[in-house]
Amino acid sequence: MATARGAERPPVHLTESESDLVARLAMQAEHRSPIIAKMLLEEIDRAELYQEKALPDDAVSLGSNVEYVDERSGRIHKVELVLPAHANISDGRVSIVTPIGAALYGLRAGSVIDWPDVAGNSRRLRILKVVQPKRADSAS
Repeated sequence: MATARGAERPPVHLTESESDLVARLAMQAEHRSPIIAKMLLEEIDRAELYQEKALPDDAVSLGSNVEYVDERSGRIHKVELVLPAHANISDGRVSIVTPIGAALYGLRAGSVIDWPDVAGNSRRLRILKVVQPKRADSAS
């Protein structure tokens, strides 16, 4: 069974510019959340980087709406991945600098990852669906 620290983690797909922003956020969060910051930086380090227009449509990035299942509980969650200043769990907006945000970041629909929750318990998360925000340059 793959773990967040194991060699069998699913591939991570990120844009170059966004990965730089998220890396800076992770470094700023190191004193508050050192474990989350470390895991997020590890995921960025192993990511395949893309230009923004080349990122696969089903890759989780900032602003993505993600539907995933916690396979331990069977519960399906729908969240939007956001910057910390925009997070509001009651509205379904999850910060990139949280265990769930870091787990989802860069994964594609169909990916499965074992990742620790806030209490340190391993959770197997499966990405069911990724919907990207509408971008001005993609309007027809």
